Amino acid sequence: DRHRIRRWRIGHEAQLAGFTRDDLQGYYRSRYVPSRTIVSIVGDVDPDAALELARAVYSDWPAAEGAIDPSPEEPPRREVRARTLRGDVTRAELALGWRTVPPLHPDSTALELAAAVLSSGRGSWLYRSLREPGLVTSVSAHNYAPTDLGVFSVTAELEAERLEEVLQGVAEAVARLTMLGPAAEELERARSLLRARWARRLESMEGRASALAAAEALEDVSLLDREFAELATVTAAQVREAAGRYLQPDAVSGVAYLPEGEGSDLTAEGLARAFAVTELRPSPVVKAAVSPRREPMRASGTREGGVLHCRLPGVDLLVRRKPGVPLVTMGIYAPKLRFDPPAQAGLGALLVRSAVRGAGGLDSAELAYGFERLGGSLTPSAVSDWLGFGTSVLVEHLAEAAGLLDAVYAEPTLAEPEVAAERGLLIAEAEQVADDMFRYPFQLAFAAAFGEQGYGLPVSGLPHTLPACSVADVRAWHRHALLAARPVVVAVGDVDPERAAEELAGIFGERNRAVQVLSDRGATGGVEWIAGAGSEPPVRVVGREKAQAALAMAFPGPARRDPDRAAAEVWAAVASGLGGRLFEALRDRRSLAYTVVATAWQKARGGALLTYIATSPEREEEAREQMLAELERFTREPVSEAELAQAVNYLAGQAEVSRQSAGAVAGEILDAWIAGSGLHELEDPAAPFRAVTADDVLRVAAEHLVPERRAEGVVRGTGATRPPVAALAG
Repeated sequence: DRHRIRRWRIGHEAQLAGFTRDDLQGYYRSRYVPSRTIVSIVGDVDPDAALELARAVYSDWPAAEGAIDPSPEEPPRREVRARTLRGDVTRAELALGWRTVPPLHPDSTALELAAAVLSSGRGSWLYRSLREPGLVTSVSAHNYAPTDLGVFSVTAELEAERLEEVLQGVAEAVARLTMLGPAAEELERARSLLRARWARRLESMEGRASALAAAEALEDVSLLDREFAELATVTAAQVREAAGRYLQPDAVSGVAYLPEGEGSDLTAEGLARAFAVTELRPSPVVKAAVSPRREPMRASGTREGGVLHCRLPGVDLLVRRKPGVPLVTMGIYAPKLRFDPPAQAGLGALLVRSAVRGAGGLDSAELAYGFERLGGSLTPSAVSDWLGFGTSVLVEHLAEAAGLLDAVYAEPTLAEPEVAAERGLLIAEAEQVADDMFRYPFQLAFAAAFGEQGYGLPVSGLPHTLPACSVADVRAWHRHALLAARPVVVAVGDVDPERAAEELAGIFGERNRAVQVLSDRGATGGVEWIAGAGSEPPVRVVGREKAQAALAMAFPGPARRDPDRAAAEVWAAVASGLGGRLFEALRDRRSLAYTVVATAWQKARGGALLTYIATSPEREEEAREQMLAELERFTREPVSEAELAQAVNYLAGQAEVSRQSAGAVAGEILDAWIAGSGLHELEDPAAPFRAVTADDVLRVAAEHLVPERRAEGVVRGTGATRPPVAALAG
């Protein structure tokens, strides 16, 4: 009721409107002072030189006493509270919370592990009891402890009619945690995931610098090592005791955000009843999945772009060493030989998401435990140009994780109940896209640009196409899309490439040996851009009860393998960003936009130049006119030397900065192999940008930014005039 954590962080309109320059300057000068500042420098630098530079930069900063803003203390409270909000949304959201302890409290690590037991990974209690059967589309638990207090929360997205059922499921899991606690294997699964998360946080220079600064702000940098050590020593009894102290049924608070006219309000009485009387059942015993040990196989290869490439009879192995943290990111992926049938858009996504529900004789929980006790989670991947599965595990578990991946790829169970449950979740998620004021306008624009084919249909499907995907269709698509394609296995981490390749060859070496593989890297035929074929650019509009209008424009652009792709990315860098032309012209000078974006979207079979602007509903037409006017400037005026240099330097820098994590490097390798022109792209990823000239940008803009060929997707902040899905159906 009193603590500042309850305040809306970005403020309210009346407050923001009343701030003066003097207010902001006074706040800055009184809070941003040396005694309240921590400088953390991490990277390929000489420590002594970096320290000397820091002293030179900061030494003349005059010392000053910083203003302290202590929060009012929150009085002790034990009561059940509930609130219901309603709005123009398609899915309900539920948030439950309990007050806990500050980050340095002895119970803090136990509460982190409690949250991981509840919701981290597919083997977690709430995932198995709520997400897997389709009662929620997502569920998570966190212990958020910023400085002087903590909040343990459980959040879920669901259908409004299932609120009571989901509430009961959460209450049962919390009661089990407080009274029985986790079993030994459940705690070890959570512990492995948190250890891997601890290491993953330190992969990037930014992540490491942020972690050091945060630890120093709380206490000192040694806190990071103590956090890791505590993860290994907390017992199941300590987790149960900590949960029992704070997650009390008479101290829970809840907020439900429901669609207008759907579901019953969340009341304090109903919330108290759900948590007061729960059935106490132990969690089902899960058999630990152990991948059969396979002997390594000799695998010779060649190196290109820093990647060891071993070509085996039915699979390509791509391995790269990336030292730093004891993790390896690995996956197996098949290039898309063709798109999902238009009437069954989402079939590929349904396939890979159903596959992780059971494979190789293991059910969903056993498969999840198999990966999560190795420090990682199994992640299905369905994107425009490939399908597959990936994971990130502690490096000593490379071979075991690879064996499990092989089983998921080749031997998914695809049982009817599991496919049906996953199909229901995909339908719910497809409906929920209509609530997203960023994704939905682009979905509408792509439908207008490409029509009912290829990139015009979302990879995850539509509410009216997913019901047409039967279990038989999913199984047939598995044979066609995965088993009949030549997959690629990518592994990046702190491994010896030759040794890792031999271990992977022992697991994947027989893959597709007896199958006639249709293609090495998928079809390369382009997808037709249909926008502009008529007299007017196609515009798909959906009305919503929102205080905002969002407009996405799509113009045909270079595909991923097009020689002009680098010039298109330079155009996007000049146009977008805080210092970009569109930001300055539309937001800074005209105050037209909350958000303005430009990007070059590049896939194997097609590309687009995209723009996005979010504005107030009454200024939508003005925003469209001014956006088109700024884009037209690109077609007749070369970018300046300064703009070009800034864009090229940014892209060249990002090419290096983006390689800080093993996951990002693995993604870059996969994209170059399947969608790009090959591993040689990895040698010097900044080189194509440095070769771009102002004339190249002008030529690409003039060729592609043709107003008559654009497609638009608009979510208009007015009352809806037809169901959102109808706009996608044409």
